[in-house]
Amino acid sequence: MDKALDLVEAVARASRPPRLTDLAEEVGLHRATAYRVLVDLVRRGWVLRADDRYLPGPAVLQLSSSAARNSLGALARPVLTELSERTGLMVNLQVPEVDRSRVIDVVRPDRLAMISSLTGQALPVHRFAGPLALVAALTAADRVPYLRAAEESGYPLDGPDGLLADVEEAERTGFAVEYGRNEQPVASLARAVVTRPGAPVCALTLVGLGPDFGEAGLPGLRERLREATDELARILSGPAASGTREDDEAGEDSGRTPAGPVSPSRPASPSSSPSTEGPA
Repeated sequence: MDKALDLVEAVARASRPPRLTDLAEEVGLHRATAYRVLVDLVRRGWVLRADDRYLPGPAVLQLSSSAARNSLGALARPVLTELSERTGLMVNLQVPEVDRSRVIDVVRPDRLAMISSLTGQALPVHRFAGPLALVAALTAADRVPYLRAAEESGYPLDGPDGLLADVEEAERTGFAVEYGRNEQPVASLARAVVTRPGAPVCALTLVGLGPDFGEAGLPGLRERLREATDELARILSGPAASGTREDDEAGEDSGRTPAGPVSPSRPASPSSSPSTEGPA
């Protein structure tokens, strides 16, 4: 599988249609092995061969079109827009990475144009509310890389003002609050979107000026943020289906064929023939 994905990605990012030799060198495969994997990718529609060059196939193009409609950013954008309109604050969408979170979308009102949107930036847990909310929703084992990164930057973990106390408070309340740690006088309030315990999908963060998060207004902001994150969790979970993943797995274990036809229009996953040199 890794070999197939490496080749699909290499074809997709090439500045001009690559040849077999180009692809084999880029992904570190022997020419014969790369050729065998490419033959299967062509057959499955993930790669298109034009003479001695390779281009993204129809399956990739179909998947790209579907992803544009069904990506996290596209699904979350109406929720971000409504939350910003209801609060008058900037709202950003963050996803967890190895030891930070990354901002992938932002809705910012004109009155807060002076505050950086941080779009595309990776944010450390000890300076921002978004990654703090995400880390608080993780299991203890999965928190380790984020905590280690903060400690290596010189931020204390222990004590009343340490990061662990902040994580515990965010876990207890379900919200992370930050006042001016990254930039004065900016403050923020974040909550993770969780569809499965211990595995947050993303976080929504309200960002504004310090007075926007005063004691009088904070409870209302928490409630609006709770409503927005719950709505996004419902959207990402999708409508209830007649069958479940567990049903399919049980069917496979018992030798039954899982219910439901496979749509012929859906792109097949990259795979290869059973050759020991092809992708597993």
